[in-house]
Amino acid sequence: MDDLRGKVAVITGGASGIGLAVAKACAAQGMKLVLADIEQATLDGVAADFRAAGVEVLAQRVDVSDADAVEALAAVTFDTFGAAHLLMNNAGVVTGGKAWEQTLEDWNWVLGVDLWGVVYGVKSFVPRMLATGEPGHIVNTASIAGLLAMPGIAPYDVAKAGVVSLSECLHHDLRAVDSTIGVSVLCPGRVASRIGESDRNRPGGSANPTYRPGTDLPPTLLSAEHTADLVVDAVRTNRFWILTHDGYDEWLTKRAAGMLTGEASARPPVF
Repeated sequence: MDDLRGKVAVITGGASGIGLAVAKACAAQGMKLVLADIEQATLDGVAADFRAAGVEVLAQRVDVSDADAVEALAAVTFDTFGAAHLLMNNAGVVTGGKAWEQTLEDWNWVLGVDLWGVVYGVKSFVPRMLATGEPGHIVNTASIAGLLAMPGIAPYDVAKAGVVSLSECLHHDLRAVDSTIGVSVLCPGRVASRIGESDRNRPGGSANPTYRPGTDLPPTLLSAEHTADLVVDAVRTNRFWILTHDGYDEWLTKRAAGMLTGEASARPPVF
């Protein structure tokens, strides 16, 4: 989908971090925006900024773990603009702790947002996108943790591995019906964002403290803006994999080799 001007971009988690950076990159390409986020005040401020800059934007407060809310987002998007050309299922949260120590509430919250939120996005938007017959693209935000399991964040790892698998299956299913809708899966390493403060949006408050990356951040910490540039380039060139940190190449190769030999994966570094 090379020509983005005048097209409609739908982005969940669009009021901060990677989502907001992608929204700005899309606006720079002349796209109309549909921004969904759970933080109403932040979303309102972002939408006002875009409108002041002359960008056409629809802002909706959405909890992506709620299927009905995502379905309503799809309905209002198509009622307002008649199409969605780019769908970025991006909203995400994380909790920290040993796999056996994280509560069922932790698991349900993380899987609800990070995995079911993507499932609901696909279920509500793809049939409508197919019905228009227009070219389109779907970007699902996973993580390098969906390819290389990182210790201490098991629910997040599991959710993001599911997003990778869903994205691959979606790609095959769309090709099977000769659709012109492309698919990309974003698997970033460490990116500057507020995901480490996920508990600010946790229903009922935090029963288990959110994973905190600490202050010792790697020198390879990537800006959300650079990540957004990679996303837009992948949409324009129809590239499936979006990996942000080439430092993981060796570890991905080792993991693939281990699958054939039966060797467990080594603990990956943080890039």
